[in-house]
Amino acid sequence: MSGIIEVKQLTKKFRLKKSNGGIKSVFRPEYKTVTAVDRISFEIGRGERVAFIGPNGAGKSTTIKMLSSILYPTSGTALVKGLVPWENRRKVARDIGTVFGQRSQLWYNLPVQDSFALMGKIYDLEEVAFKRRLSRLVRLFAIRDLLSSPTRALSLGQRMRCEIVASLLHKPQILFLDEPTIGLDVTAKEIIRDLVKKQALEEETTLLLTSHDTDDMEKVCNRVIVINKGRIIFDDSLNRLKESYLNKKYIEITTDSGEKVRQVVNTKETPVRKALDELVKKYHVADLTVENPPMEEIIKEIYGRD
Repeated sequence: MSGIIEVKQLTKKFRLKKSNGGIKSVFRPEYKTVTAVDRISFEIGRGERVAFIGPNGAGKSTTIKMLSSILYPTSGTALVKGLVPWENRRKVARDIGTVFGQRSQLWYNLPVQDSFALMGKIYDLEEVAFKRRLSRLVRLFAIRDLLSSPTRALSLGQRMRCEIVASLLHKPQILFLDEPTIGLDVTAKEIIRDLVKKQALEEETTLLLTSHDTDDMEKVCNRVIVINKGRIIFDDSLNRLKESYLNKKYIEITTDSGEKVRQVVNTKETPVRKALDELVKKYHVADLTVENPPMEEIIKEIYGRD
């Protein structure tokens, strides 16, 4: 293998305590082994934007944590820029940026700019280069008005923009994004997706984005790896996934009177634009959304085809 990220037969098992209840479970607890990641193999080339998608509990975050040196695997191996991440934590940290949607790397009570300054010191960034880099990212992610605010005062969408800036300060060659849009509203999701894609294209950053939201995949990435129950069940281009499994769109409109109308469109037979035009002619539309099929439906379709 010769990619910037190389994974071969990577496996992670957890030993969990069974919750049987009763006094016996206190003195003689029973355990079970759960396989979170099951012998997965893949390779990612420099500059690729890869969506690593699947339902909750599929093994996405566990994989990211092994690649970013947070977890040790049970078996198998992985290389990040030629280094085994869990054996070379400090060296690997210089080349990767990480964002965990449910966990902040910013200091809760400090102004955002102070968190950035601390991270500049942690990565031992030269002062002039740090200020130049920060200025560019602040402009790109439109966070100048947020710099003096403590992290605790930010909305979730604002915090996620600042989190991504923090992960990019040391100009990593690889960016791991673990559920970066979770909990965000539609507008905030679009902003995050557009900014991440623009950043990746401008600096040829290799991107591995985990998500259970298929829209993240469609808006940001050019390749898709689908994982379910710890195993990879699809690894191909985004176009291939669209042609084979994303043939439906779910349209929901809200009328002026508050009525909700939902329609499923087969995109092979009817373009989404045409379906929207017909709905607008038929109803007085106050709001509308267009969504991909839920992840569970795509996975079911993949298994059905296989």
